Amino acid sequence: MDESPAIHELLTQIGKRIRDARRQQSLSQTQLARQAGINQGFLSQIERGKQQPSTQTLNALSVALGVPPAVLIGDGDIHDAPQLLDTRDLPVFGSIPAGPPSQSQAQLEMFPVLRHLWGPDRYCLKLEFDSMEPTLKPGDIVLVHYRPDVNPEHVQGRICACLVDGQATLKRVSVERRNGDKLIVLRGDNPEVPPIIVDPVQQEFSIQGVAVCLVSRNL
Repeated sequence: MDESPAIHELLTQIGKRIRDARRQQSLSQTQLARQAGINQGFLSQIERGKQQPSTQTLNALSVALGVPPAVLIGDGDIHDAPQLLDTRDLPVFGSIPAGPPSQSQAQLEMFPVLRHLWGPDRYCLKLEFDSMEPTLKPGDIVLVHYRPDVNPEHVQGRICACLVDGQATLKRVSVERRNGDKLIVLRGDNPEVPPIIVDPVQQEFSIQGVAVCLVSRNL
């Protein structure tokens, strides 16, 4: 698809800022892509101005690089100058809280997230298992939007924090009909982990939150 000279120049400048920020931190493309949860080839295309990153991708890159998104976009006259991150703290949980995060006593610590990601109904979840590999890995910290009892059909394909008969799990949610019955299927991205089939008539099931984005990953 053809693009105007202005769009081409904008993508080139965004790519250059991402590349410069990466090199300033002595990160390879592979390392940055892994931290941001994106494909290394896609990152290479972005840095060369050949692909336009989505808002979600820019947010993931800004978190991985530790700079505000505006620095990567070039918003304002001082976008290339070092800037303090504007962050807010959210509670970190080691397991899915069965209730509002503000009322749970099980948080491990507080974790700073960029201000535009913060919300009183959000919390951070530190993953301990590998059921969502390779998308999410043990040790990752994921931002979760607390949405108790949201209709599963409204979050088809999304990664959600769920409770099944009181047991917590983080899986992709889908709703399927089999033999006239509506079943909820919870799948991990790890092909070695079998899906969980939930019959909402026979089992207690609720969605406690919807994963928003990855906010931290250790190398």
